Amino acid sequence: MSEALRRTRCSDASAVVEHARAHRDVIAPLANGEPDTVMAALDEAGPTLDGVKVHQMHSLRDRPYLHGAYPGLRHVSYFLSHVTRKAFAEGGIDFTPAHFSEMPHILGHVAPDPVVVAAATPPDRHGFFSLGCNADYVARFIGRAPFFLECNPCMPRTRGENTVHVSQIAGWVEAEYPLPEMPVAKVGEKDRMIGDLIAERIPDGATIQVGIGSIPAAAIGALRHHRNLGVHTELLSDSLAELFNAGVITGTDKVTRPGKMVTTFAMGTKTFYDFVDDNAAVELLPVDWVNDPRVIGREHCFASINATAEVDVLGQANSEMIGGRLYSGSGGQADFAKGAMFSPNGKGFLALHSTNAEETVSRIKVRLGPGAVITTLKNTVDHVVTEFGVAELRGQPIDVRARRLIDIAHPKFRDELEAEARAAGYLRG
Repeated sequence: MSEALRRTRCSDASAVVEHARAHRDVIAPLANGEPDTVMAALDEAGPTLDGVKVHQMHSLRDRPYLHGAYPGLRHVSYFLSHVTRKAFAEGGIDFTPAHFSEMPHILGHVAPDPVVVAAATPPDRHGFFSLGCNADYVARFIGRAPFFLECNPCMPRTRGENTVHVSQIAGWVEAEYPLPEMPVAKVGEKDRMIGDLIAERIPDGATIQVGIGSIPAAAIGALRHHRNLGVHTELLSDSLAELFNAGVITGTDKVTRPGKMVTTFAMGTKTFYDFVDDNAAVELLPVDWVNDPRVIGREHCFASINATAEVDVLGQANSEMIGGRLYSGSGGQADFAKGAMFSPNGKGFLALHSTNAEETVSRIKVRLGPGAVITTLKNTVDHVVTEFGVAELRGQPIDVRARRLIDIAHPKFRDELEAEARAAGYLRG
């Protein structure tokens, strides 16, 4: 071990506390990038901290500070998870709306002198740590802010722009625990119908981005007979790894990073973590490049596939609120929808079941639900897909949009939607 590694190595995660006191703003990666023992040490020190904020998207682990346990330690979320959703509803944390692509810029503005805490691999013989499953927004702070790392031998070593040299860190500790896993989504019959409709509109050689959930998983499954697909996505997971192993994904027709599966964070099963470990076909890059619509638009045929909660007959999509309450956040959906518009022959797909599970509520609406936010603008939404078909909206007037969306609503709601749309002045003739 080099002298620099010895000097920065800490015996206990509590060493991070003084860095938090000094910088006041702590930035943590999302999902598996969160250093468990380091964050636990911060939480334990919560009663002694004053004015410290933790900035993070999508936290996976519950801690007392998330519920407002300590006045001097506050969490700021930029994308709610199953943990922070409840904490926000209780008033224990703050929530800041943000496009994923803008996170480095936003954090640079609200936290100009932060310390970054992150999970990583152990250092290699040259003194480099890999951030493993993550690049996301924290990769942009490499060399610009001190890093305090938790080195876990279970973290896969990945390639890209997510390596930190010992000269750029304030300290590091060792910890070993299995990474949280994200199970493969269960795909139902409606999901398969939607997935087939999307896949038949994606040509061989296209570059794809897929979101999370059963519908995107179904679309990936329906692409098994395609050839030479490329990947440029914010999240890489098991389904795309399976397509790669099946020979479907080669990336040979990509304009940017040909031959590479580009992502900004990775999450899946243990089998998937073994797949990304030291895989030369996988590159983890900062989110402000991966999710930049102008970068996405360089691809000659880009297909963006995401799920949404509800769509109105103008084409406005709410993908982050359910029942009038915040459920997640904007994430990168609008980034990729816009990027697909810039791409020659690009296509954006927003998919949803036509109704709720009980088939009592239409998810195609004349007006979005009370208090619903707009995640993806009507001017950006391209194709909307339900199990009843595909509505092509780009460049279409309002009455055509309304008619096409009503046509893919559940049949039992179509007459009601048509009458409502006429009363609102959206349907004519």
